[in-house]
Amino acid sequence: MERRGFLKSAGAGAMLSLFPAALESIEREKEARGLERRSLGRTGEKLSIIGFGGIVVMDATTEQAAQRVREAIEAGVNYFDVAPTYGNAEDMLGPALEPYRKGVFLACKTEDRTKDGASAALERSLKKMRTDHFDLYQHHAVTKLDEVDRILGPGGAMEAFEAARRAGKIRFIGFSAHSVEAALALMDRGSFDTILFPVNFATWYAGNFGPQVLARAQEKKMGILALKALAKGPVDKAAPKKYAKCWYEPVDQADEAGMALRFTLSHPVTAAVPPGDENIYKMALGLAANFNPLSGKEIDAMKKKGAAASPIFKYPQA
Repeated sequence: MERRGFLKSAGAGAMLSLFPAALESIEREKEARGLERRSLGRTGEKLSIIGFGGIVVMDATTEQAAQRVREAIEAGVNYFDVAPTYGNAEDMLGPALEPYRKGVFLACKTEDRTKDGASAALERSLKKMRTDHFDLYQHHAVTKLDEVDRILGPGGAMEAFEAARRAGKIRFIGFSAHSVEAALALMDRGSFDTILFPVNFATWYAGNFGPQVLARAQEKKMGILALKALAKGPVDKAAPKKYAKCWYEPVDQADEAGMALRFTLSHPVTAAVPPGDENIYKMALGLAANFNPLSGKEIDAMKKKGAAASPIFKYPQA
């Protein structure tokens, strides 16, 4: 068995002083080969710093899906995330992931805000994913405050989540959010194990979108999972769409992508889920294999780059 090294973030406190917290707040470890793994809040789990989003296998052939999952597993990925809204991703990922299911952390989501609807969605997803439970089940893409009210109110989806956890169908409860307002409201009013939220250099510095959410999640000792690490900005609607699986313009050049990914992973997040384009995903996987936190000089450079960018999210919402 290969030796496992526990990583000390020496000097990270000063190095990351511009961030809400340093990497000492999470446990980090790395195999002699493969991806670094980090603790997920108070769950006791350790996940690879790169997650596999189900969109990577959306519209793939059976053979392509199996190959992409196998390559991710061989690279050290143990965190997989899917949702019913990702086209046929569940249909493709379920069979491809089945041989590895016992060794991975599997997350799923629902956009249904009602108890009955969320319960039915969970059962459909379990069947498609060929598993008897999800390690993490999440309220998906919460954006408006009235969604928070529906989720947490009588007959809301949270009741279904809690019943499913008691029944052993899910282990942990989380949410993904696309607005600061919704994320803060959910954390203040509910009890969650994780948050899945955009942590991106442009939204952070040009959109004031992220610092307050990560700070609150840290206070609550939640596991933090990151979206949109490789988002460059809004797409040019006048230009031909280059990436069918991305609704935003992704960072697709290795040097720039490496810095963007390192920006996200230099925060106290457990893992980043790259874009669903299979080639960008493969690039991110390779870049993450040699992750090192940003230096002070690099932080200054990313601050300037981010401040000059066009973010895909802003706070407050327009």
